[in-house]
Amino acid sequence: MSGLPVLGVEEQRVVGSLLEKQTTVPASYPLTANALRTACNQTSNREPVVDYDQGTVEKVARELRDRGLLRIVWADTGRRTLKYHQTLDETLELANDERALITVLLLRGAQAPGELRSRTERLHKFEDREEVEACLRRMAERPEPLVRELERRAGQHDRRWVHLLGPVPEQEEAAPVEAVDRDTVIADGGEARDARVRSSYDAVAASYADQLADELDGLPFERWLLDRVVEHAAGGPVVEVGSGPGHVTAYLGEHGVDATGIDFSPLMVDEARRRFPDHNYEVGDLRRLGRPPASSGWTAVLAWYSLIHLAISELPEAIASLSRPLDPGGWLVIALHAGAEVRHVEEFFGHQVDLHTVLHDPMQVIAIAESAGLTDVEWYLRGPIEARGETTRRLYVIARTPA
Repeated sequence: MSGLPVLGVEEQRVVGSLLEKQTTVPASYPLTANALRTACNQTSNREPVVDYDQGTVEKVARELRDRGLLRIVWADTGRRTLKYHQTLDETLELANDERALITVLLLRGAQAPGELRSRTERLHKFEDREEVEACLRRMAERPEPLVRELERRAGQHDRRWVHLLGPVPEQEEAAPVEAVDRDTVIADGGEARDARVRSSYDAVAASYADQLADELDGLPFERWLLDRVVEHAAGGPVVEVGSGPGHVTAYLGEHGVDATGIDFSPLMVDEARRRFPDHNYEVGDLRRLGRPPASSGWTAVLAWYSLIHLAISELPEAIASLSRPLDPGGWLVIALHAGAEVRHVEEFFGHQVDLHTVLHDPMQVIAIAESAGLTDVEWYLRGPIEARGETTRRLYVIARTPA
């Protein structure tokens, strides 16, 4: 009888996700419940892709805790938030190379040594295929083997390996899926990323405003969407988080809305105040959005391209934070770049910057909005306008708090 822990399929996904994020985004680890669910359900580096609800993830985490394979801890700073930390690597006494291979085997099933080498790149650097095979053999020769080699399939050049920590479903051959790690933007921590975002937008503030302050004149779809916000607000308080040079907030204000703009960059706020002095702009962080001073809540919150520098694991908490100060029936309006890519920007409006822009999967964004308790989610996807030099599809989401 093996002394190894036997993990069910859902347990494998939860533990594998924690193992991966502990290495790739250590500054955000341990993971919150929302971040863990997103990690389990991400569409890259996972086979099969799953759609666990929050209850499932929390139930599996509690079961793993009861078995001594996971610890539930409190966040060290900020709000008292429960976070999840795996202990499987301690239980199995895994070396770094073994840990990397077990992580990928838990998340992607049976794989050949060449696949394992490329897929563990961010977890551990294997110099060549032979080094991967040597590590696999070492794990297979333990008194309690952790892995085993499968028979070669017809038409395959390499034999694949599987872990022995639980059932591994047989995989169907599928077309390759483009892999993108949308958490790479916080590999050195959220605070370091925030500092880069703030300094980059401070550097381009004047040039950015010169180029984009009148951009809505050439964007009929966006004006139609903003006009709907105006109609819904009916003069009530609306806030745009990430207001940049202030033109979207000003558009709302000029159409009768009690509009406020909030931005992370102090110099962007200075530009907005200079160009649109009749409107209200403040320095602030969208993740700490409060209620309007003279009302019980906002009639609408706009995140107009303000979530594009957040990692996918940060989106659940960000969207929840934007939803909490909404009035019943209030709207959350989100604009994002859509795609499967993280772009590094080094030059922006003639200035040197250090920015990563995350292109998000529309279905993931919609699922996160629904998980935040928002209803009646509608979304629109438009192609890039080449005359404007756009190179990405644009995603627009409207979601409502229950009335």
